[in-house]
Amino acid sequence: MKKTLLLIWLFCSFIFSSYAQDDKKGLSRNTFIKVNPTTLINELDIYLEQEITDKLSIEAGVSGIYTDYPDYVLAKKIDIGQKKPDISTEQFVNGRGLGFRVGFRLFLISRDMAPARAAGTYFEPMLFYKKVFYPNQDITNNNTTYTSSGDKNVFGLQLLVGRQFKKDKFILDPFIGIGIRSKVYQYKTYDLNNNAVSLNDGRLVSILPSLQIGIKMGIKMW
Repeated sequence: MKKTLLLIWLFCSFIFSSYAQDDKKGLSRNTFIKVNPTTLINELDIYLEQEITDKLSIEAGVSGIYTDYPDYVLAKKIDIGQKKPDISTEQFVNGRGLGFRVGFRLFLISRDMAPARAAGTYFEPMLFYKKVFYPNQDITNNNTTYTSSGDKNVFGLQLLVGRQFKKDKFILDPFIGIGIRSKVYQYKTYDLNNNAVSLNDGRLVSILPSLQIGIKMGIKMW
């Protein structure tokens, strides 16, 4: 966690240093607010993009997670021989959490070159972090109540390639990319078998590659 926060701090320091240098030049900059409708099945992603130069911008996002069911499918339903966290279906479905992202965009061809067919094409390294809290579940045996609990931390890096289209104030931003993410599940699960209660106090670390495909839509704020 500390290493990830240090990387994010260094990353932001570099971006804001570039921003300060360009600010002296009096460049005109735009700010965009965007959403990612392709993730609405489990979370609401909102992004804010700030132009720094005509070929560089910084993008930050926040996610409100209202279910972790997609991860249930990946972690427990798709069996490729991986270890599975001892978290119930109900806990996955009712998981709640928050996510944060920060990245910088390098436009390979300036977005202002309207005649160029590839105008607006960019490359974007992005760091992200998510925290999911799973609801507690109780079981009772011999008048004693046992509470199962769990949570998940996700750290990752994405390398995205996309093309941002502008029409007046509207933005269309399709992208594709690859990445790697680390999921750390922590759980304390009580199971009732043959009238006996057993405890599984576990921690599972999963490191996997990921494929990112999506589209963001938004407007220019000012």
